[in-house]
Amino acid sequence: MDKVIVVKLGGAIFGSHDTTIEDIVELQQQGRLLIIVHGGAKVVTEWLSRQGISTRFVDGERVTDKTMLEMVTAVLGGLVNKEIVASINTLGGRAVGISGVDGGLIKGRIKSDQMGYMGTVVKVDSALLEALLQSGYIPVVAPVSLYSFDRPDKAPPILNINGDPVAGEIAAAIGAERLIFLTDVVGICDASGKLLPKLSPNELEALVASGVVSGGMIPKIRACLRALSTTSTTRIIDGTQPHTLLREIEGGSGGTTIQRLSMVD
Repeated sequence: MDKVIVVKLGGAIFGSHDTTIEDIVELQQQGRLLIIVHGGAKVVTEWLSRQGISTRFVDGERVTDKTMLEMVTAVLGGLVNKEIVASINTLGGRAVGISGVDGGLIKGRIKSDQMGYMGTVVKVDSALLEALLQSGYIPVVAPVSLYSFDRPDKAPPILNINGDPVAGEIAAAIGAERLIFLTDVVGICDASGKLLPKLSPNELEALVASGVVSGGMIPKIRACLRALSTTSTTRIIDGTQPHTLLREIEGGSGGTTIQRLSMVD
């Protein structure tokens, strides 16, 4: 599993112009082992809006009541997941769509009472991922997960967990070669908006503490830091450019690299 590449797809990069699916299929045909974790917050918000339900985010994560949890499960575990899987298979790839619920892949607990059914990852069981990879499939993971720890009797058995920490925890659990976040921004920038091409964990923590990095970038940074326990390199790159993923694997430049302290110049 040390040759596996974990790719987190941000929902903002989906679209008819996107070449990410083509890149995924090409990389699989080259013999690369890929695990895809996807988000889809924008799509969930659109569906909630149709029902007249407003959304509140705290540090990039959705405050989730029971009605929202049902919508998140349906949209991420159903619509978004199956559209990605269908696109990969249509282009000649081999993919299987799962969620954190399947095979007990992701087990978690709620973050806090204020966040509702928004959870945090406690345990990853990678057996299903390994079985799919060994069978020649790309696992495409929706981040809805099992409510396995400290769950009240009448609480639902499912949690909404942000896809960023799910990707980070999966990368850490399997000792991935690298973790790549495909986003709709150029990478991590300083206070003046200048791209920071390489950062250490300590530098990242300072950026968060100072407020330079905020909102939806915070879960990505936390995920990168978690993955670095076993993964040598993590990347946050602009996934809106044509064939970004393919160029990244081939040694492309751009974006922000976060590496273990011993590997940073």
